[in-house]
Formats: sequence, structure tokens, C-alpha cells
Amino acid sequence: MIESVIKSPVMEETAEDAALGPGEGAELAMPHESVLNTVRVTLVGRVALDADQKPCFSRSIFQVPEIDCGCNVLRDAQLQAFMNLLSVESKTEHSLEMGHYTMDEKAVAYLDGNRLFQRHASLLGSTGSGKSWLVAAILEQAAKLPSSNLIVVDLHGEYGKLTYASHLRVPGPEELGKTGDELLYLPYWLLNAEESQSMFIDRSEFTAHNQVMAFQDAVLSEKKKFLGTEGKADMLKALTLDSPIPFPFDNVVSELRRLNDEMVPGAGAREKQGLFYGQFSRLLIRLQSKRDDKRYGFLFHLPESEQTYDAMSKMVSRLMDFSRSRVRVIDFSEVPADILPIMVGLVARVVYQVQFWTEVTARKPMAIVCDEAHVYLPKKEGQNPIEQRAIENFEKIAKEGRKYGVAMVVVSQRPSDVSTTILSQCNNLLALRLTNGDDQGTVKRLMPESLAGLMDALPILDVGEVLVVGDCVLLPSRIRVNPPKEKPTSSTIAFWDEWKNAADKPDFAKAVENLRRQSRK
Repeated sequence: MIESVIKSPVMEETAEDAALGPGEGAELAMPHESVLNTVRVTLVGRVALDADQKPCFSRSIFQVPEIDCGCNVLRDAQLQAFMNLLSVESKTEHSLEMGHYTMDEKAVAYLDGNRLFQRHASLLGSTGSGKSWLVAAILEQAAKLPSSNLIVVDLHGEYGKLTYASHLRVPGPEELGKTGDELLYLPYWLLNAEESQSMFIDRSEFTAHNQVMAFQDAVLSEKKKFLGTEGKADMLKALTLDSPIPFPFDNVVSELRRLNDEMVPGAGAREKQGLFYGQFSRLLIRLQSKRDDKRYGFLFHLPESEQTYDAMSKMVSRLMDFSRSRVRVIDFSEVPADILPIMVGLVARVVYQVQFWTEVTARKPMAIVCDEAHVYLPKKEGQNPIEQRAIENFEKIAKEGRKYGVAMVVVSQRPSDVSTTILSQCNNLLALRLTNGDDQGTVKRLMPESLAGLMDALPILDVGEVLVVGDCVLLPSRIRVNPPKEKPTSSTIAFWDEWKNAADKPDFAKAVENLRRQSRK
């Protein structure tokens, strides 16, 4: 595969110049310049004959060409024959049809479906390059399989109209306390110790260590009480602070308030301030403000069905049971931006932990499609504690998930902002057009040195054209993706065309009411 062509000027002496003696005709001697083209190539495989004397392509290379050997360029019929060979070799019982090769529109391009998800994948491209179409094309084909299992993190409701998927939605302020097949509550008792601390404890406060200790003691005590009332005393031996056991949040707040206001007997008949007197005032304000803010209602304002011992198993069934639907889209658009990372990370952690503790023989592989990953999976350096907790959850999946049947598909328009650890674990790269220099540099650094030059084509790719590199393809390929039958609602608005058309006066009063209600209904 040609990586680059280097043109070098070469000064040559003509026969007439050589015939002149030293100093003779110096004023007539003119420099003669020619160009020497040096082609740099990358060896990506070989075409050989199999046992039946039929040509086959292999990525293994047993020997390299000699320095002075001849080189031929594939053209016309030869090129078509080679691309057809790639197409035939790629088409297997576990292949995923993506579209057609750019070099030969007649050759169908396939990806290896097993390796695409086994080794994680990153799908990167600038706004308007066709990312959502590519995601939808993959989902559309996966949904046709009898027991495919995918979860799509949808931040903007782009995939809300896909008919082959089931749809879950984190409820907004107007829906609090309601139940429904489409509503997905994320109860506060699902948060582990680190996630709870990042949400409620300000580490910069002088009394932060006491706040952490008292908060954890109160939570653990309430979990023990709940298990006792539910007749689950046998669970106490395995109970930890991270155990997903329901408990009354208001009781925890009441205990912290008691400690904060506690007066104890002092000298004589006088009382003195308790050990933690006044140390939890700010913590109580934070807890109460979070508790009363209806934007966080999906955490705290729960229907009774979400506060039972069986609530988690029912939620996990809705998230992970492929018999309900092969593809589940979770709409996080109602979640406030300040806690969005930890909520997405919570869902990913629950999925991973359930897979981890499922019997090996009963474990069903599944994939998490992380759309707009740069929003909740940024680089850890300089991020707040909430974002760091989410990143750590996904980094663990990226490094260990494949052992337990959890794959990741990282989708982003700003790869330079995404966690380097997560991207480095994605052995399959599907790159659409990228115009930003930082993003191009990030993608090049993910490539082996011998393939980095292929990424020079990133800024000139057409819409819907993708450069695929990794274990899921026989060799690096430039593919024109087939549009999905059901398109996501992410198409770019045609501004000029819209401005040319007459339009009714917008109902701004309704928009303001929607803003106040935090709902478009």
C-alpha cells in the first residue's frame, strides 16, 4: 500500500556540459533539473494460492521484496479482481456489510463482526461527517440477529425513532413519581461510596474527612436496617458500603443533622457541643438542595416500586435482557450536565458488574455504544471528581470488559478530548472526515508508525466515507457506507433553504413554558 510519494529535485549535467573543459563556456552552462520520485510503501499482506490453487489474501508476511525487484500498480481489471478477492475473503458467517470500497464501487466491503466488538471500536468524525448514520447502519444490522445485545447512550434523543429498538428515558421533572415501561429511574442507593462522595462531599472543606466518615456510617446503618426488615439477615455477612441495597435517604440526612446539632453533658449540669457540632452544616445544605432540586428527581423522587429489594434486578432486566429487544436506547437528555458523567458511568458500571457476577455459561455478550463520548469520557487530568468517577468506570470496561463479554464502541467528534486510556484500548478505528489538526494528530498517534501516513486522507474524506483500520478488516480500507434504512434525527439543518421558505411565527411562550417545566411535552 502506497503511504507517500516524495519528489526530490536532482541536478544533472548534460553531455554538452561534460564536453566543455574547465572554465570553458561557463557563461553558457545552464543547470538542468529533473525530479526523482521516491515512493514509500507499507507492506500489509500478500496474495498467495491456497490448497485448492485459488488466490487468497493473508495479512501474514513471510518474506519481503528485494531492493531492486519490480513493482506494479493494480489498475482496471487487476484492481477489480483484487478488491473482489478482499470482498470474498471478508464475507463470512460473522461478517457485517458496511458498504462498498471507494477504490472499486462494485466490491462489497465487509467487517468482521466478531473482532469489531471483541477488541472494542472507536468511531470518530467531525460534525456532519456521517457518524450517526454509521452507528445506525451498524445497529440496524445487529438488530436482525436473533440474540444481539446492545445499549446505546443517547444524549440528544437522536436515536429515539428507531423502530427496531426499545427506548428507555431518564424521567424529567414533570414525570417524577410516575412509572412506565419507558421510564428509567437511577436510584441514589445504586451509587457506590466513591460516586456518593463525589456528588455530596466537598473535599476542599476542612471537615471533609469527618463528613465522609459520618455519611458512610449513616448509610451503612440504614442498609443494615433495611435488610433486617426484609428478612435478609444472611446478606449482612457480605454487606459493604458499595452494596446496592435500598435505604431511606431522609433517615441519613436526619442522622447527620442530629450529629451536627448534638449537645452532650458537660461539667456540672451544663451541656457542651458534641464531637461533630456544626461540622456538617454545609454538607446538610448540599444534601437538601440536591434532594429538593427536581432536576435530580430521577435519583431521589422515586416511586415505591424503585425502593424495593427487587428493584435492581427488574432494572437490570430492562437494561440487559435481549429477549425484550436486541437494541436498547437510553435517552439521557433530561439529566443535568453537572451529574451526567456519573449517571452514564453508573449504568455502565451496573452492566459490567452484573456481567462479571453472571455464571460463565449463562453470560451473553453485549456492547455499549457511547455516543458523544467526549462529553462524559474526557481526559482525567484537571477534571472534577464526578467526571473522574465516570471515566474510571469506563476505563475498567475498556481494559477488562472483553473478558466478561462487555464491548465498547466509542463515538466522538472530538477525539482529542476523549480519555487516551479508553481510545488506546480500541483496536478498531473507524475514522470519518476530521478537519481539526488536534483531532487528526490524536488519531495518528493511535496508529502503528507504519500506518500513520494513511490518516493524511482524513480531511478529504467525503460525507459517509470511512477509513477502517484494525482487527476487523483484512487490510486498511476506505469504505463508502451504505445509508441505514432508518435514519437518526441528527441531520444538519439546511439554513439557507429554511430561510428561503415562509414560516409561521414561533410560539415563544410555549418554548418558555417548556423551559420552566424542563419538558417538551
